[in-house]
Formats: sequence, structure tokens, C-alpha cells
Amino acid sequence: MLDAFLYLHIVLMVFWLGGDLGVFYSSRFVIDPALTPAARLTALKIMSGLDLGPKICLILFLPSGLTLIALDSHGADLPGLDLLLVPVWIGALVWLWLMYTDHHAPGKHPLVRRADWLIRIAVIAGMASAGVYTLIASAPFGVDTNPKWLGAKVLLYSLAIAAGLGIRRTLKPFGPAFGKVMAGAPEPETESVLRRCVDGCLPYVWTIWTCVLAAGLLGVAKPFAHL
Repeated sequence: MLDAFLYLHIVLMVFWLGGDLGVFYSSRFVIDPALTPAARLTALKIMSGLDLGPKICLILFLPSGLTLIALDSHGADLPGLDLLLVPVWIGALVWLWLMYTDHHAPGKHPLVRRADWLIRIAVIAGMASAGVYTLIASAPFGVDTNPKWLGAKVLLYSLAIAAGLGIRRTLKPFGPAFGKVMAGAPEPETESVLRRCVDGCLPYVWTIWTCVLAAGLLGVAKPFAHL
């Protein structure tokens, strides 16, 4: 069982980064004014399809990580964690359904998108608080094995989610501008809006990549932990 969830956790990290790289690469074709509208629309469809993978991985990273700690704590034996696993997985699956619904029909289910947004805010607040507490407390949650690696990993996860919200806000003008391109009468200002939206996401994208890679390193190395 432990090996299965460890494998799942690794696969989630790989697909998260790999999918994001695909999204980044295809986005360059979406904003290329030298391409026909049809070619740019195809690139957008590819980008959207690839983007579903990282979204799934982000959500499942949390319950799979908690399950790993419950199965083999590696110095982070959190009291009562076993009792939380079932509701955490159920909550993650509900969150997954909300995300999937919004992804395939953006703008058509405003309440679903709002619920997904609020869940992300709640997870950011909860994970960031737990991470900071784990870093500064001498025996966080009664754990005396110096699990600061786990606190840092949790903080990185919350930062990755926050960066994702930053991407959403940055892309708000993208839809209307791309609609003008599809209408066949793009103007220089429209192209400028598209490029600003996509390029404006780059700092958030780099933040996510850094967080995922650093979290993976912390999970492997567990620095300074008394194991």
C-alpha cells in the first residue's frame, strides 16, 4: 500500500511539471499573430487539454501526501491523521469534480467556479498556517522529530496554489481578446492584450515549477529531521 501511494505521489509530480511544460510551449503558438485563427484555436485546444493534467495533480497532491505520512510518517507522525484521511479524500474528489466541471465549461457555471476559488483560498490559508506553525514550533502537533521539512513542503504547496490563482486573474482579459482574433479582425492592441496576458503568467508559472521541484526534494531529503 505504501509503495502504491508513493508511486502515485511521484507520478503526480511528474505529470504536474510535464503538463505545465506542455501548456507553456503551446501558449507560444496561441499568441503568434503569424498563424491563422484556426491554427491558433487548435493550439488553444491543445493547451487547454494539457492544462487539465496539472490541475488534477495539484488537487490530488494533498490527499496522497497525507496518506503517505499516515502510512510511513518518516518522523512526522501526526496524531489523528488516520481519522482524517477518508474525509480528506472525499473532499479532494468533490474539489476535483468542481474543477473538472469548470474546466470543460468555463463561465457557464459561476457558482462552481466560485466554490472552486473559495476552496483554494481555504486550502492556502490552512496549509500556510500549518506550514508556518510547523516551522516555528519546537514540537509541532506533538511531533518531536524536527519535521521542518514537512512544514516547508506544505508552505510550498500553498504557494503553488496561490500562484495558480494569480494565473487566473492575469488571464481574465484573455477570453474577450481571443474572441476578437477568432472573429477575423484582430488589431495590434488585441494582440498586445493576448501577449500581456500570457507573458504576465510567466512569473507565476516559474513559481509553481520551483515549488513543485523544491517540495519533491524536501520529500526525498527530509533535511534536519531526526529519523
